[in-house]
Amino acid sequence: MTHYSITEKARSPLALVSLRSFLVAFALTIASVGAWQLSAQAIAGHNSTAPINYSAARTEYQDRQERIILSGDVDITQAGLRLQAQRILVNLSSGGVGRIDRLTATGGVLVTRGNESARGNNAIYDLNRRIITMSGDVSLRRGNDTINGGRLTIDLRTGISSVDGSAAGGTATGGQTSGNGRVSGTFNVPQD
Repeated sequence: MTHYSITEKARSPLALVSLRSFLVAFALTIASVGAWQLSAQAIAGHNSTAPINYSAARTEYQDRQERIILSGDVDITQAGLRLQAQRILVNLSSGGVGRIDRLTATGGVLVTRGNESARGNNAIYDLNRRIITMSGDVSLRRGNDTINGGRLTIDLRTGISSVDGSAAGGTATGGQTSGNGRVSGTFNVPQD
C-alpha cells in the first residue's frame, strides 16, 4: 500500500498539483463506489410479499409436485421488480394454497428494477429468504457502471449485492472474459 504525505520537499507547485489531482481522483472514485452502495440500498425496500403478475407462452400446473412451469418468453413483475427468462419453475409451499416459495429461472435471465439490471444464465428467487441468486456469465449494470462475474447474490432485506468470480470460465456480457475466476467491471468517474 502506498502512503502519501506532504513534506517540506513535496510542497513544490508541481508536487502539490500532482497530489491534489490524486486526491480529487481518489475522492471521485470513492463517490462512485458510494453511489453503488446507495443504489443497492434502494433495492432493500422491495416488497417481496406483493402480488406476482406473469405472462408466458405456456403454463403447466403440476398438482402433485406442487409447482407451475412457465415457458416461452416468461415475464414476471412484482412491485417494480421484473424477471424475464425462457423458462421459470414456480415452487409452491406444501399445503399452502397458492403460496410461492421459490422461482427458478433459466435461459437468458434478465432482472431489472429502476436503472439497475442483471443478466445471467440462471436465477433463483427465494421469496422466503428474500434473496435472488444469479449464475453463469453474470453482468450487473447500475447506470453506466458494470460488474461481470460468475455469480451474483442480491439480498433484498439488506440491499447488499455481491458478485463472485467464475471458476468455470466463460464470456461475460459485453465480450469481456471473466473466466479467470475474477470479477471485472467498470466504474465511471463523474467529470467536472
